[in-house]
Amino acid sequence: MAVKRWHLLRVGACRHPEIMARKGGHVCPVDFPALVGLILHETFGPILFDTGYHRRFFTATEAFPERLYRLMTPVQYDEAESLDVQLARLGLAASDIAGVFVSHFHGDHVAGLKAFPKARIFCARDGLDRTRRGGRFTRVRQGLLSALVPDDIDHRATFLEDMPPQPLQLGPFASGVDLLADGTLLAVQLAGHCPGHWGLWVRPQTGPEAFFIGDAAWSISAITDNAPPPAVTTALLGETATYRATLSALGQLMTSMPQVEIIPSHCQVTAQKWLGHG
Repeated sequence: MAVKRWHLLRVGACRHPEIMARKGGHVCPVDFPALVGLILHETFGPILFDTGYHRRFFTATEAFPERLYRLMTPVQYDEAESLDVQLARLGLAASDIAGVFVSHFHGDHVAGLKAFPKARIFCARDGLDRTRRGGRFTRVRQGLLSALVPDDIDHRATFLEDMPPQPLQLGPFASGVDLLADGTLLAVQLAGHCPGHWGLWVRPQTGPEAFFIGDAAWSISAITDNAPPPAVTTALLGETATYRATLSALGQLMTSMPQVEIIPSHCQVTAQKWLGHG
């Protein structure tokens, strides 16, 4: 079994002040693209890393308090950049997607999850559990929209915590989970941003190895400069000290394994470099 190649897709974007994502950033709103990985596995089938935005996001944030989510991070989304349209350009339909890897359950990463009812879902049980805890306001404050989670997810999910850990040779990241037991898709816990946050190391036959890191960093420059978000941001969603340790480890990885393409989910520079890859 093998991964043939991967593609990077932009599925919507949001705007908020740069300073919320990077300590020392400016207060003006900037665009944060929602980047999705499409991984073509020759036997398992196509796998998505997250789903980006979807029209269901607007339905899920119509009522209060969920509408606060939309107000705090205004979304730019057009059906022309929906996953359906972009997959069609690559000769695929939603029904062809065999799996979706969920880095974490924030709304901008799972808004399209219900569009793939046949897909196996790889996710953290801890992350899923958070979508069911507390009241609606608490979940919105944590970036969670329970309406975006498929009703049958418990039957379709493969929980990363339940899979046996394997040793890795990925810089400072020494262990992970071999999703398909073939060494091509390795899930790595990237703690700190929120509970149940994981990345995915992809080792294709064609093109560079890629490490999809979700929101472990919001930009490549945040890694190279070791510039985490301010504590008010990381404490709101996760754990500040843990986030900063993960960010530092990513910096070590970038130095020790420069051949691995690190892909944050909201980086403009990464989007400009890799959109249309493959």
